[in-house]
Amino acid sequence: MSLFWSLFIIVLTLGNIFACWWLIRWTAKPRAGEAAAHETTGHVWDGDLTEYNNPMPRWWLWLFYITIVFGLAYLLFFPGLGNFKGLLGWSQYGLYEAEMAAAEERFEPIYAAYAEIPVPTLASDSEAMATAGRLFANNCATCHGSDGRGARGYPNLSDGVWQWGGSPEAIRHTLINGRQAVMPAFAAALSETELEATAAYVYSLSGREAPARLVAAGREHYQTLCIACHGAEGKGNEALGAPNLTDNTWLYGGSLAAITETLNQGRNGIMPAFAESLGENRVHLVTAYVYRLSGGEENSDDELAAR
Repeated sequence: MSLFWSLFIIVLTLGNIFACWWLIRWTAKPRAGEAAAHETTGHVWDGDLTEYNNPMPRWWLWLFYITIVFGLAYLLFFPGLGNFKGLLGWSQYGLYEAEMAAAEERFEPIYAAYAEIPVPTLASDSEAMATAGRLFANNCATCHGSDGRGARGYPNLSDGVWQWGGSPEAIRHTLINGRQAVMPAFAAALSETELEATAAYVYSLSGREAPARLVAAGREHYQTLCIACHGAEGKGNEALGAPNLTDNTWLYGGSLAAITETLNQGRNGIMPAFAESLGENRVHLVTAYVYRLSGGEENSDDELAAR
């Protein structure tokens, strides 16, 4: 905060407190020409409703003064006057860090114990997974959904289909380091007709019917531009994060229009890294949770058999 705005807040705050004190003193002070205490002001309503000129009770007046003193004491010890941090040096950030440190001291031994258990074994521990589910809800559900089924542009974690691999090691690596997938745009390299043909070929890779003339032309463009990442058969490459195009599982949609859009504009997917925010022990627990969502070894074995 700049010095100007700091002084502005200080003057405004203290000025308002002083104005409250002055208003109480001004209204409590008797003035010439007013009716004496316990006498009426001369105002009468409805024939018998009379306004008296009684002073405020002393205890009530003192409550106002106590409030003013409390406000000044609060501003002296706690932040509230611009850049002045208060004599106690309190801050919401300091309080948050203290609470987090206390929580870390209490819960870290639990996470450390879980970290000693292999992921497949940990995934079958219902108590551990209840804790992991809360970590997942706080850190992952925004993108992948509370049930892990994802949404357009966010992978489904429960179907056993993996862009970067679904082994415990691969999942952990993804959580620790994050991922960044880049599908280049081919609008400059392919004409509209060539994009249409390439999209038709990619569409046919998952066993769906597409016009034969387009598929034949699209195969040539695929072998020139796409084979390096997705492979000759379109089965992808987990080392590069290149999706399998033959399983009919689509992150951005598998219609001809969606595939054409992907080829035309490209795609950029970013999975943030959680090494700093969660730490290795919590990541180990979330790894087991995601591994369980996907069906664990059963889906991993099925995936390997299919390849």
